[in-house]
Amino acid sequence: MRSVDALIESRLNSDVALVRRISEYIIGGGGKRLRPALVLLAAGCLGYRGVTHHELAAVIEFIHTATLLHDDIVDVSEMRRGRKTANSQFGNAPSVLVGDFLYSRAFQMMVSAGNMRVMAVLADATNAIAEGEVLQLLNTRNASISEAEYFGVVQRKTAKLFEAAGQIGAIIAGADPEDEKCLAQYGLHLGTAFQLIDDVLDYSGDTSETGKNLGDDLSEGKPTLPLIRVIQNGSREQAALVRHAIENGGKEDFQPVMEAIRATDALEYTREMARAESALACKGIERLRNSPYRESLLALAQFAVDRSH
Repeated sequence: MRSVDALIESRLNSDVALVRRISEYIIGGGGKRLRPALVLLAAGCLGYRGVTHHELAAVIEFIHTATLLHDDIVDVSEMRRGRKTANSQFGNAPSVLVGDFLYSRAFQMMVSAGNMRVMAVLADATNAIAEGEVLQLLNTRNASISEAEYFGVVQRKTAKLFEAAGQIGAIIAGADPEDEKCLAQYGLHLGTAFQLIDDVLDYSGDTSETGKNLGDDLSEGKPTLPLIRVIQNGSREQAALVRHAIENGGKEDFQPVMEAIRATDALEYTREMARAESALACKGIERLRNSPYRESLLALAQFAVDRSH
């Protein structure tokens, strides 16, 4: 990971000072680096000992960071990782353009890796993420979204990049088709579990740990799984309350919505769904030989559901 961080720093270099400044601001803001770690661990699981996985791990982090820059603008977010978002600090227009710079720099780095299959996986993943973003935008303030539709958005918007991270780690290690598939599926289920816990933390996390404000999803009118659960399983009054909050971006309804969430065990239901996804991720890599890399993947799946930030 130190090698990946060094690569990230060097690849952020630009003659345009504002590009450099915003890129360093957002990349330097911390983050768990789970996606690049997944590239390294997937490759290590299969015995890879080169250095190309460092470059591809940095590519994955650049793509992820570009999506964060654009997400925060679309969501009008003011805080991420405990400090101002780039759009709050520098404005929307520079943030959009630097997000574009990070995407294009990621594709330059992909080309330098010289593997067409890797490029195809990452190009497809980037396209799917964009579709997921549009789907999420279309579903904003939509209180009629089903669980299946919700999971469709999650798999494109969040889980797809995790899936790509696992898959490209396997590809550069020369994996057979079955090993490649199981590491891709591991990433998909890990990413889904990760997003489910993000949705839980929006209603239960500690702001000092999560780095963002409680109830941001509600104020943006996002119908996440805890809210969908209340609509489906709560009383008529509880369902009506949550529907109204989603449709009107009801931050002022946060406390009564929280009461409805607690009364219907919606957070525990969402956690259970996350645990099920984590278990599927772990089951999928049972066929891989035991190693410190495989043990770390198992630990990562556990962290995804146990975390408080």
